[in-house]
Amino acid sequence: TLMGTDSVAVSGAFKTDTIIDSRYTFDEAVAGTKAPESIIHQLILLDVLYLSTDGKLHKGQILTNGKLRDDIAYLFDFMLKEGFVIEKAVPVVRYGWNDSLSMDDNNTYSFCYRNVSYSKHATGMAIDINPRFNPLRWKLKDLPNRPKGAVHDTTVNGTLYEGHRVVEAFRKRGFRWGHTFSKYYDDHHFEKR
Repeated sequence: TLMGTDSVAVSGAFKTDTIIDSRYTFDEAVAGTKAPESIIHQLILLDVLYLSTDGKLHKGQILTNGKLRDDIAYLFDFMLKEGFVIEKAVPVVRYGWNDSLSMDDNNTYSFCYRNVSYSKHATGMAIDINPRFNPLRWKLKDLPNRPKGAVHDTTVNGTLYEGHRVVEAFRKRGFRWGHTFSKYYDDHHFEKR
């Protein structure tokens, strides 16, 4: 089965005043990836609704593994109902497959092909939520946050922290939170086996 041909609307019908952040077709969303066909065939493109930083309803898209369809749909619906801000959700193709540029832009995304041996993003089995609000912070080394210049400020809507309802919702769905990694706090990252 070619899962990639599916496009699923999350959170019901779109309102006419919804701001569109992304409207790729599946083929456009995977164009130029170096991923093998065996991985591309596992992917789906989900339309998602979220409250953005401008206080308005936005529609974006998450290119992810088909195994995460129900989880991503549920979690975006949950975040919207909670009033949790997602700045944008756009497939990484918009950034030329450069996840650093995507993170610098505070983009929420799932699939970005890279070394499969260490990255769940390479198969679409991970999602990064607002990377600029939830930067990777080193536990032991004195290195800059990633994305560079990003600050973890828990007073900003869209920022995650221990005990946050969104973190707990991801955990209940079986995701591992990057905050628990041994060398750094990767607070924007959630992955599933």
